[in-house]
Amino acid sequence: MAEVSIPGAAGDIPAYVAEPSGQGSGQGSGQGSGHGSARAGGSSAERFPCVVVIHDVFGMSDDLRRQADWLASEGYLAVAPDLFHWGGKMACIRSVFRDLRARRGRAFDDVEAVRSWLVGQERCSGPVGVIGFCMGGGFALLLAPGHGFDAASVNYGQVPSDAEDVLVGACPVVGSFGRRDRTLRGAAGRLQAALDRAGVPNDVKEYPEAGHSFMNDHHSVLMRVSGALIGGGYHEASARDARRRITAFFDVHLKEAAGQGQAGQGQAGQGQAGQGQVEGGSNEQGGQAGG
Repeated sequence: MAEVSIPGAAGDIPAYVAEPSGQGSGQGSGQGSGHGSARAGGSSAERFPCVVVIHDVFGMSDDLRRQADWLASEGYLAVAPDLFHWGGKMACIRSVFRDLRARRGRAFDDVEAVRSWLVGQERCSGPVGVIGFCMGGGFALLLAPGHGFDAASVNYGQVPSDAEDVLVGACPVVGSFGRRDRTLRGAAGRLQAALDRAGVPNDVKEYPEAGHSFMNDHHSVLMRVSGALIGGGYHEASARDARRRITAFFDVHLKEAAGQGQAGQGQAGQGQAGQGQVEGGSNEQGGQAGG
């Protein structure tokens, strides 16, 4: 695990990187970006699908690092950027929420810089997902269409009123909400309906015993007070099931996609080698090109 700086359009972005230590899905290219590349565990030959982890309104925190560590333990190269790095916390919060409303701006640019950095890392197998919590959940949903992600995990994020139009062409989405969350009443149903109408593969669940931020264990007095007001707080049983569903969903749409892509590349490489042999007059039969 490491703290790194990722180049962004408006300056370097501090981020926390959590790397898996288990067996990856293939051989690395041996050519990473070289900037801030972490070497926390495993061989450089091991490659993994990646996930960008977007924080809640509390910003970079121990809880955020634990979320990245959890994903790494499940076999994902996870990077959690600090979107509040460039100024005072309240100014950054106002700016990020302004970007959410506009659906563009510095926060979106920073996330894209992190996604692009990940794709360039030698340990990235190709597919990249995004996961967000509360404020970050709203970002994850808006990033699902047209931003280069292969799967999105939306955890108690705002669902826009025009979600059905916004989500056309979105990547697969797994969503988790708490029925006791007073700020997002009916959001789970609206999101699932919008995704179904847009033809987007999805798994959306509302947990009856959970409220807002039920996956975030901040150990904070402020969180306990705000949770009492809005109906929220960490709920272990619901969080455990949500993590299970997210992992299973990412395994299908990120890990399996990475394996299929590498198999296709391998078959294509064999086909190209075979074509060269035929054209060169070799007596050996060439391989078949993959799709």
